[in-house]
Amino acid sequence: MATYQMLGVIVSDIEIITPTIKRFTLIPDQNTYLPSFTAGSHIFVQMQDGSSHYSNAYSLLNSPFDEQRYQIAIKREANSRGGSAFMHEKVTIGDKLLISQPNNLFSIVPDAKKHILIAGGIGITPFMSHLHQLEQQSADYELHYCYRNAGENAFRQELMASPFKDKVVCHVSSEGSRIDLDTFIAQLPEGSHIYTCGSTSLSEGVKQAAQKTGVPQHQLHFEQFAVEDKTGDAFTLVLARSGIELEVDSESTILQVIERNNAACVESLCREGICGTCETVILEGEADHRDQYFSDEERESQASLLLCCSRAKGKRLVIDL
Repeated sequence: MATYQMLGVIVSDIEIITPTIKRFTLIPDQNTYLPSFTAGSHIFVQMQDGSSHYSNAYSLLNSPFDEQRYQIAIKREANSRGGSAFMHEKVTIGDKLLISQPNNLFSIVPDAKKHILIAGGIGITPFMSHLHQLEQQSADYELHYCYRNAGENAFRQELMASPFKDKVVCHVSSEGSRIDLDTFIAQLPEGSHIYTCGSTSLSEGVKQAAQKTGVPQHQLHFEQFAVEDKTGDAFTLVLARSGIELEVDSESTILQVIERNNAACVESLCREGICGTCETVILEGEADHRDQYFSDEERESQASLLLCCSRAKGKRLVIDL
């Protein structure tokens, strides 16, 4: 089970990047410091809005060689669960926030022959830090920035004025330059590693194109901070320590059912299968893993699951809780 040290920070600057995207610069609060981070890292930002509490993951987009600040970019989601709305509408310069130490589930593979970065919309954020690391390492890389129209090109102007500009290709759907993933991936040099961050449809498109071309699974890397489908068949959940049996309906997560029934106290920082804080041992049954935290080998072992997003493969699941 993962644990995170929490840090106090001050919002030192807020920039309006587009009508729906703001960049927040965070500096250490008194008597604290910002731990170093590697390219592709994210932090969790905890927010308290009256009686409502939110905890969202955001990629660090500044250079990992910049030790004085963290920067995150947040899109105001139309159907916000509360976090993005709070950050956009209530956070001001000088405010204090509580954040986690950085964690990295989307790091660069050191021995890759070539690095292909594919960003969709706000999925550009982790690649902003990747670019600094790849350039510093004199690596062979390309960034393919995909978005629908000019209103979604949050960092195009910045990228075109950067040292990375010759490695950036923009694909704009409204201008007829949408990327053809099948053709593009088929032409990549052997040994290329592909990193994708964006919508589910973009990730699925990359997976399908890579499968057609025969790109090995270990050369594909994805980041997505929201589990889009947590639904599934209903099942019985048994909490072994107390003997409590609960019915997990098709629309609720295990965590939601436990909390709704006050059946146990479970810590969950992200609620999206990223942080690992709600990891729990499986005693009987198998999990339908939907997280981004475990490796393929860990999922296959069926030793534990994340309660915030995973479900049962069968009709009964017994956990060590």
